Amino acid sequence: MKYDFTTIMDRYNQDAIAVEYVHVPQEDGTAPTIPANELKIQEGLDLIPMWVADMNFPTCPSILEAMETRLQHRAFGYFKPRPEYFESIIHWHQVRHGVVGLKPEHIGYENGVLGGVMSAMQLFCAPGDKVLLHSPTYIGFTKSLSNYGYQLVHSPLKLDEQGIWRMDFADMEQKIVKENIHTMIFCSPHNPSGRVWEKEELETLAALCEKYDVKVICDEIWSDIVRAEYHHIPLQMVNDWMKNNTIAFYAPSKTFNLAGLVGSYHIIYNKTLSDRYAKYASLSHYNSMNVLSMHASIGAYSQVGMEWCDELNQVLATNVDYAYSFIQEHFQGVKLSKPQGTYMLFLDCTEWCKQHDMTVDALMRKGIEYGVIWQDGRPFHGPNHIRMNLALPTSRVQEAFRRLDQYVLNV
Repeated sequence: MKYDFTTIMDRYNQDAIAVEYVHVPQEDGTAPTIPANELKIQEGLDLIPMWVADMNFPTCPSILEAMETRLQHRAFGYFKPRPEYFESIIHWHQVRHGVVGLKPEHIGYENGVLGGVMSAMQLFCAPGDKVLLHSPTYIGFTKSLSNYGYQLVHSPLKLDEQGIWRMDFADMEQKIVKENIHTMIFCSPHNPSGRVWEKEELETLAALCEKYDVKVICDEIWSDIVRAEYHHIPLQMVNDWMKNNTIAFYAPSKTFNLAGLVGSYHIIYNKTLSDRYAKYASLSHYNSMNVLSMHASIGAYSQVGMEWCDELNQVLATNVDYAYSFIQEHFQGVKLSKPQGTYMLFLDCTEWCKQHDMTVDALMRKGIEYGVIWQDGRPFHGPNHIRMNLALPTSRVQEAFRRLDQYVLNV
């Protein structure tokens, strides 16, 4: 490969949450945050970070070059985003997702996708209103919506005969009508299941939303991380109604691991909606772009960035294939729907826990004891689930599963 996806980086003492902190489930149901250097693991083993959605690869070189070039000018006062910022986003969406008709006036900056989602909720809803989501559900939605006083109504995704997560449209319609719902948060690709939605599914969703005038807040932050045999379709491109009744959120932060720089954006085609949204987004008085974040984004959404992203997806596909096959062959009682996008696994450990008379808390502690730092899936509405991050060099993924096989799941 042209770019480096094999180096095992030492990220300690470099401000990285993924390697410096661990949430350890306790018998009393709590999960305190423990500094990694205070964690007791088996002698001779290191920590393999496989929890928070953070990648352990060196940064794409075009991002570093763009930031280094800007740093040569040693002033960082007030500024406005330059035209290249918008041009790079437009070009990226055209080439990667086939989007046509996207213009600078449709694009607006966000400090983060989750903050943008909550601004959109204030536009569409009042505290106490009900909002439709799928379960399993991204933990950030659950916490933020609850904190704002919204009522979450879940429509569970269902696994079909092939082990693929599907929307239950009958259940969604029943809940939209019964609960008088007019706002939905949609995740595409879906986190944590890794599902990449098909055109026919999105068309059915669009028809249902139009029928009941349900506005959609769409989180598409994972849109660039998709297996080669699948294709991400922006929800706003499904039809004109959805284009004008959806607020979509994106970021280079997930694709290029830039969360520490801060910088996301929304796409709104409906001018009236855009004008009203701008008011709500301004209420914090601090939803402003960082100049280095802007240049990092321009560097990411470049030709080099496209090449790097293609190689990233190849590496992630290798890791997903390896992990899925290993689990199928070695971990009896652990179920997994093979993710079509994202770099996260969502392991259903229900049968394994029954077979071994062990709680998921105890299972997680056992994995952490051997340096596999995985994530509790219950806050994502998976009752006996564990979430695992595969955005590491393949050698580290293989080592993690070797440990799980030798010390944790087959002893």
